[in-house]
Amino acid sequence: MAGLFEKQAATYADARPSYPKEWFAKLASLTAHHTLAWDAGTGNGQAAVSIAEHYEQVIATDVSEAQLNHAFPHPKVRYVHTPLSTPEPDLVSILGGEGSVDLVTVAQAVHWFDLSRFYSLVNRVLRKPGGVIAVWGYNYNMGHLEDVMKRLFETTIPYWDPRAWYAFDRYRTLPFPFQGIGFGSEGDPFCLDLEQDMTFDGFLRMLKSWSAVTTAMEQGVDLLSQEVVKELEAEWGGSSVVRRLRYEAFMLAGTPKLENSRCS
Repeated sequence: MAGLFEKQAATYADARPSYPKEWFAKLASLTAHHTLAWDAGTGNGQAAVSIAEHYEQVIATDVSEAQLNHAFPHPKVRYVHTPLSTPEPDLVSILGGEGSVDLVTVAQAVHWFDLSRFYSLVNRVLRKPGGVIAVWGYNYNMGHLEDVMKRLFETTIPYWDPRAWYAFDRYRTLPFPFQGIGFGSEGDPFCLDLEQDMTFDGFLRMLKSWSAVTTAMEQGVDLLSQEVVKELEAEWGGSSVVRRLRYEAFMLAGTPKLENSRCS
């Protein structure tokens, strides 16, 4: 995952939407304790700093050091670079040990993870009972830009990592081996909406933050050529126009499944 977002880290930091504070208040209400939260794949920390309003400490990890270099500072958030080579016992230690974490969150990133390894770690560090994991993502609803965006997206298809399709499918096919708690479960994500006012320059930065756009550029293909940008700007209505974009968000939340007891 790290390589997909290293080069556009600065662009990613200021081009992605913020999440409603109500989300984090709701998630906090679902955990039995509020001592420690872990924000995995934290990127620029936009989720971590909101989680910190509800927990004594947040450990925010990412495999991308470049992303962490653009993270928002917060006195209750500790950012930790965790390369893919970090052994699981070391990760457990970084996160405070077995059964130490009250809430695990992953914002717009879990589809890039080695899910088997990640879920194994989550089951080790989540408090039992009372711990909660919540993962979410979002897609873009371009409204009046639908036609031109459809054409643009079709040009990006060869350059997406296959794991991105979990997000395009709104996590409906994402493995999620946890017990549902009424906020989305495996195969049945909870739907939410995000809105953001954006200038055309901000919109263009958002497009440049797509991993497929960066991958294509590395292969010598400019998906956002001057001609494409001019077409997008014309559909937008001009560079000075501010538009409200709607994102279609989706969430899965759960708690570790209790092992069935067996009679001997």
